[in-house]
Amino acid sequence: MAITSTVTVRITDELSPTFFSSSSSASTRAYWKLTRRLTSFAYDRHTDREFGIGGKLKATTNPYSYTEVARPEERKSLTVFLVEAGDFVGSDGGPPRWFSPLECGKRAPESPLLLYLPGIDGTGLGLIRQHKRLGEIFDIWCLHFPVSDHTPARDLVKLIEKTVRSEHYRFPNRPIYIVGDSIGASLALVVAASNPDIDLVLILANPVTRFNNFILQSLLGFLDILPDGVPSLIAENFGFSQGSPLTEMFETMLNETDAAQMARGLLGELFATSSNMPTLMRIFPKDTLLWKLQLLKSASACANSQMDTVNAQTLILLSGRDQWLVNKEDIERLRALPRCEVREFENNGQFLLLEDGVDLVSIIKRAYYYRRGKSLDYISDYILPTPFEFKEYEESQRSLAGVPSEGPVLYVGNHMLLGMELHAIALQFLKERNILLRGLAHPLMFTKNKGSKLPDMQLYDLFRIIGAVPVSGMNFYKLLRSNAHVALYPGGVREALHRKGEEYKLFWPEHSEFVRIVSKFGAKIIPYGVVGEDDLFEMVLDYNDQMKIPFLKNLIEEITQDSVNLRIDEEGELVKQDLHVPGIVPKIPGRFYVYFGKPIETEGREKELSDKEKAHEVYLQVKSEVEKCMTYLKIKRETDPYRNILPRSLYYLLHGFSSQIPTFDLRDH
Repeated sequence: MAITSTVTVRITDELSPTFFSSSSSASTRAYWKLTRRLTSFAYDRHTDREFGIGGKLKATTNPYSYTEVARPEERKSLTVFLVEAGDFVGSDGGPPRWFSPLECGKRAPESPLLLYLPGIDGTGLGLIRQHKRLGEIFDIWCLHFPVSDHTPARDLVKLIEKTVRSEHYRFPNRPIYIVGDSIGASLALVVAASNPDIDLVLILANPVTRFNNFILQSLLGFLDILPDGVPSLIAENFGFSQGSPLTEMFETMLNETDAAQMARGLLGELFATSSNMPTLMRIFPKDTLLWKLQLLKSASACANSQMDTVNAQTLILLSGRDQWLVNKEDIERLRALPRCEVREFENNGQFLLLEDGVDLVSIIKRAYYYRRGKSLDYISDYILPTPFEFKEYEESQRSLAGVPSEGPVLYVGNHMLLGMELHAIALQFLKERNILLRGLAHPLMFTKNKGSKLPDMQLYDLFRIIGAVPVSGMNFYKLLRSNAHVALYPGGVREALHRKGEEYKLFWPEHSEFVRIVSKFGAKIIPYGVVGEDDLFEMVLDYNDQMKIPFLKNLIEEITQDSVNLRIDEEGELVKQDLHVPGIVPKIPGRFYVYFGKPIETEGREKELSDKEKAHEVYLQVKSEVEKCMTYLKIKRETDPYRNILPRSLYYLLHGFSSQIPTFDLRDH
């Protein structure tokens, strides 16, 4: 795409590709820094690519003005990976060797070296979906294990160490990145432990540090006795053509058998359909797969024995699905290392770097793990976000971006003082997602006996107009049956009218039936936490104080008698449903914070959750999640630059009173 411009960066002959070398003059490097800063603002909004030196800039165009149409960069598919991997091993032979992918293209000056150590496939193509973007900021070398190669782990470590030391000698002031996938991650840990004097940055995807899984041991034994030619004979004589009866039978087996689940754990989505089998059999003939498992065993044992001595800067990428190989205890050992950070990807599987939505460059940038010198330079090492990355950030700041559109959904949370959070949350649901959130509220908001001293019904107009419903089993059932979005507060009146020092303390009943009811409709349960009342006011006269004042004590007892006690069967604090108005002193306004936790699925679990003990386990899980959400918010709000009213007011003046003020980044949770 051509961009016309009134501002053009002109590149002279001095800035030929040769100036990128470390021998460039200081003036040339300074000129490069200047032009790089100018061109860093130029993006093609349709391809989400940054223009390099020599691009024409349009001074009046803001690339972040078009984020609604921004798309992620098109990348090679998993099918392309299989095709290229099949071609790669077609005429394979010789020892392990390095190669540099052709599609990496031109990279930025002084880019650090990135060594990729493959997983169990051994092709070295595990970054094929990442090559293009990584190649702009790294010099990429990928290690390839030929299919017939049986180099032991100790010799592979020597090969990697030789390369690391050689490149460190050439560029002693640059870090060397090692990206390792499963087996490769084990090898990377060993290399880092043996070379503490070299500046290494490890990025480890699902590192394997222990080989004690009973199923994998059984697989080794099975492969050991399997005749050599069986897999290829099956493929050659029966085939796996699309739509054939054998294909359908095999795919059924893939979905239902324990053996298939074991294979999925090893090979992830590559084992997803029978059409991939011929390529997999070429990459993994029986003797090769047997050797790879032995290699995995020895490499992981070596990594396990040395991981505690690793001092390299380390970023661990951990998948949430198909984790047959990752040992959680060892991940905790790695997490305890002085320079280690762990990022979790709950919805991804074993082959993390080949999956959709996983952009390694974005991950590195967000973690602030990209540097070109001995230490991170927060100015010159910073890489501007692409329009799509900015779009992702913008969406992450929307409080309701991950809320399901379709019901039924049950939102279970904590009450702040006087239940003030329900109105604000319900309004935001309507404004941002066009979802009507029906809050289950105390009956006193809907009915009042003649002569009662309960507050006037008009006080609750704001709650009723946004869809609040009297809490009852029948109303709860009817809402779920109508596929509604429902808000439930198990803490009830006791939580909404808490005492001094009880902010963010849950007063939930010992048992509850809502889990079993929800499971009948297959509704999602979304726990959430709310904090902020302590930034709005301070309680000076609570229930205990008021009960010491005779006329207030009499008033509390009278209005409580006029109301309905929904917890009459409970004991202890939960039965104390006395109604009163706490005495509060307002503060300079802070902010409300709402955080929605991980959804809990009940669809297909009606039979399981009809058991009271099983339902109670889910109930306790919901309660724990709500507490975690509150704890997270109380910690993270300390980093919110707009927590106080002055910076918020300035933001409104600069961006308009209808703008949404950002808060802390939620993506690291």
